[in-house]
Amino acid sequence: MKKNIVILISGGGSNMAAIVRTAQQQDWEGRHGVRVAAVLSNRESAQGLEFARSQGIATQAIDHRAHATRESFDAALAAAIDAYEPALVVLAGFMRILTEGFVAHYAGRLVNIHPSLLPAFPGLHTHQRAIDAGCKVAGATVHQVTADLDAGPIVAQGVVPVLPGDTAEALAARVLAQEHAIYPPAVLGLLINP
Repeated sequence: MKKNIVILISGGGSNMAAIVRTAQQQDWEGRHGVRVAAVLSNRESAQGLEFARSQGIATQAIDHRAHATRESFDAALAAAIDAYEPALVVLAGFMRILTEGFVAHYAGRLVNIHPSLLPAFPGLHTHQRAIDAGCKVAGATVHQVTADLDAGPIVAQGVVPVLPGDTAEALAARVLAQEHAIYPPAVLGLLINP
């Protein structure tokens, strides 16, 4: 039985690309029946859509600005996602706060990656906050999405050191490399070891 993944992005989609490349290199479809079925964005200009198309993956943009309410946008987004019958919906730099109804619709099938070691530093500006707090380590967390921001059950974490004199940008680059390492196996694990 095929297990479809739908990935949501808003920009360059580097985590999406890491998942797609890993799926190809490890032959997820042949070995596990798992495939990236579609990449969707709330921005037509999201560079990641071009990468997905170049890999033969279906893409679609649903412009959030065309919807009067968050609920209306989320309903349109869910309809587009559901056309692919996803076993898992993966947020990969999708910069929209999702409604409780949307999150409930995909309960247990919706994951995100956050650039901190949750529960520390939910929300924005995670790298500067970690530096300001004097943390010796930082990292990334793959977690199930719940109605509470960045508070769902943790699936996987990756750790990087905070170095003396670190800037938020330098730390962010190391954390992003860690995200690319931990997100693909976490996604596959959720589908083959539920």
